[in-house]
Amino acid sequence: MKKDKIELLFDKICKILHLRFEVKTRKLLIQIFKFTIVGGIATVIDFVFLYLFREFCHFPVLASNTLSFCISVIYNYTASVKWVFDVNKEKDAKKQFVIFIVFSVLGLLLNNVIMWITVDFLSIYYLLAKIIATAIVMVFNFVTRKIFLE
Repeated sequence: MKKDKIELLFDKICKILHLRFEVKTRKLLIQIFKFTIVGGIATVIDFVFLYLFREFCHFPVLASNTLSFCISVIYNYTASVKWVFDVNKEKDAKKQFVIFIVFSVLGLLLNNVIMWITVDFLSIYYLLAKIIATAIVMVFNFVTRKIFLE
């Protein structure tokens, strides 16, 4: 199987650092790295739209958060299925999409609860609260997608 640029970079770094991993561990580390890249881009999308909806459209924080989260999920789904996870091609693509959406909605609910608590009760600035929420939801997303998409 042909290695992509990320795998080649990973192998180079491991060689320089004299690191060796079992095949399964190597695969997981590369997958986590790819997930981090996709998640990072999705996070930028999420934050930009959150800011735009809040500051320019003057939507409430939770409405802005929900809209921005949904926009970033569209990118995240496409990139995750194509580049991060070894999606089982034998499984029904529609079923996998539904699973992805169900866990994305759960992630959104978790994200909104964290935003609500941190902004409304702890009086944390909404963009800082979003960083906290994003970090927690990122772990949730990786674990659930790893279990249910592969």
